[in-house]
Amino acid sequence: MAEREIQTDVLVVGAGPTGLMLANWLAKLGVPMLVADGKSEPTRESRALGLQARSMEIYDQLGVIERVLTESTVAQKLVFGYESRELGRVPIGRLGRGVTPYPGITFLEQSRNEQLLVDNLTALGSDVLWQHRLTALDVDLSEPLPVTATFATNDGGVRVRARYCVGADGGSSTVRSARGIAFEGITNAHTFYVSDATQVQGLANDAVNIRPGTEDFLLGFPMGGDSDVRLIGTVRNSDIGGDELSEDTVRRRLQRIYSVSYGPSRWYSTYKVHHRTAAVFRDGPVFLAGDAAHVHSPVGAQGMNTGLQDAHNLAFKLADVLQGRASEGYLDRYGAERRPVARRLISTTDRLFGIITSARPVARTLRRLILPVLAPVATNILPRLKGAPRLFEYVSQVRIHYWMSDEAKEAANGRRGKVVGRRLPYTGSNFETLRSLTWQVHAYGGIDDVAVHHVRSALGLDVQVLPLNGNKKLHPGYFYLVRPDGFVAAESLPVNAVSTFTAAMAR
Repeated sequence: MAEREIQTDVLVVGAGPTGLMLANWLAKLGVPMLVADGKSEPTRESRALGLQARSMEIYDQLGVIERVLTESTVAQKLVFGYESRELGRVPIGRLGRGVTPYPGITFLEQSRNEQLLVDNLTALGSDVLWQHRLTALDVDLSEPLPVTATFATNDGGVRVRARYCVGADGGSSTVRSARGIAFEGITNAHTFYVSDATQVQGLANDAVNIRPGTEDFLLGFPMGGDSDVRLIGTVRNSDIGGDELSEDTVRRRLQRIYSVSYGPSRWYSTYKVHHRTAAVFRDGPVFLAGDAAHVHSPVGAQGMNTGLQDAHNLAFKLADVLQGRASEGYLDRYGAERRPVARRLISTTDRLFGIITSARPVARTLRRLILPVLAPVATNILPRLKGAPRLFEYVSQVRIHYWMSDEAKEAANGRRGKVVGRRLPYTGSNFETLRSLTWQVHAYGGIDDVAVHHVRSALGLDVQVLPLNGNKKLHPGYFYLVRPDGFVAAESLPVNAVSTFTAAMAR
């Protein structure tokens, strides 16, 4: 059969959580796109599980939050222990109150995430091209549609020509390999196992369980039901030699070290953990997102969330460029913003993973003798500390910071704009305006109607005057330029707002 040709603005390769999230946003923003995957259907294994608060906010903005809440389980506590002993609890949900509409950590399997996004994409009028395996990717910058992708299908070949291509095709990305982009980092010397276990005994089934040990490490995440728990653990490669890590071996180690047992498992698998980042996130008209751009330890439940936020960030930039609101150079900000986030995450999880799994005698002794003494004290004191919500902000990914120019952070009376480059602080009601998916201006009191009218008419943007509700990060008397993705692009006193915001939108 002759090769078919399809033309589009954006080609998304990969229909996992990242690719589907990107496709959903592009479709919602009215950007012509195609999403293709070699699989025959969405993932059926549960795989990634945790949704942090920032991802929940993105689902809210997309308009599917009610389904997410209906199908998910929320943990409001972190339970720390050492081997078989519980040492203390941290009310992580309480720390997040007032920070986000979605305190706690939400658990929704990757399979359900994907199905939800596929269903929503269909409702938006688009579908996934399943069983389309990428075999070649070429770029010719002299062409108006510079990307040519060739796919193998069951009934012949398909050639897609696009203005842009996004590789969201996982850690073994064909897109990344085709463009010759290095994937820099290491592979950890531990074997990870994952078990979606039923009838779990020995762990809290409504909380996140964190259990380091002298030798192994165990995480437990709630999956709904009375005693269904996702178990994730590590075993040193030297402890299993060249053998496969069988589920029977895992069961024996869990019982011996942690006094944890479970009934049948719905899914069991083992894997190696890599800590790697792509050398670049953009190569001309080709972008990388999700696991194609970065892979890291599951410690902290950050991986799928980082990919979802890559997609969210990139979708709005592509829409702004393709719809004439920004120049081509604006797309460089994607890598400038998201790659440092990935590198910091990998550095943090790598260090943390190293501390909790190190086989060095000193590290093992510290875990065995010091941790059981310090953990009860720390978990008791932490919730009382003034800065305790900051821990939630880091874990939930609402504290991510993008670099913005100094001009965007207008100084006044020696005060610098501390919210510029950060996700808009939550005041209890201001996130509803983000559902418009547009650039907008916010003010939180101290602004007269004349200034509001001037900014609205000069910039052609909606200006929202909202209650502060005691938020200490936003200030009366200032205008804030908010991007469609909910990040603050600039801050200004009324007198300079038009020039400051015009410059910020042009960068």
